[in-house]
Amino acid sequence: MAPNHPDRPKRHEALEQWFKSMNHIMQEKPVKGILQSIDDFFRQPFPYSTIHVDVNETDTEYEVTAELPGIKKDQISIDVINNALTITVNKSETSTEVNDLEKTHRHRSSMQRFSRTIPFAQPINERKIRASYIDGLLKIKIAKKPGKKIDILIDQD
Repeated sequence: MAPNHPDRPKRHEALEQWFKSMNHIMQEKPVKGILQSIDDFFRQPFPYSTIHVDVNETDTEYEVTAELPGIKKDQISIDVINNALTITVNKSETSTEVNDLEKTHRHRSSMQRFSRTIPFAQPINERKIRASYIDGLLKIKIAKKPGKKIDILIDQD
């Protein structure tokens, strides 16, 4: 097609009209709400996908410190199974948004569950575990099981 073809302005206008129509569709409900939800997800998909944990060891115990900012005490569970400690957080949020102007009512609920398991090299005493939670900092002290010391005899042979 030659550059000065008479159909060229018509095609340009048709393409421009198509883009305007697509833009209009993307701005209307429910498409706009779906696109907004996708944008929200990718801005912050997994804010607490892992739990930051520090483990210190003394002669008599393990000291585990976990950072859990914004988490409430009742959202945390601690389990000890097979010489390992598991910290689990179940976080749920609910929000309601009413827009009288657009006559819309949006109700959002989300549930997040994440956990971290820390295995221990030395046997632990499951009966001697203490935990405290203050200002987003979980501190757990776990006593080690005392082992039996075995003396080595000198073989005379």
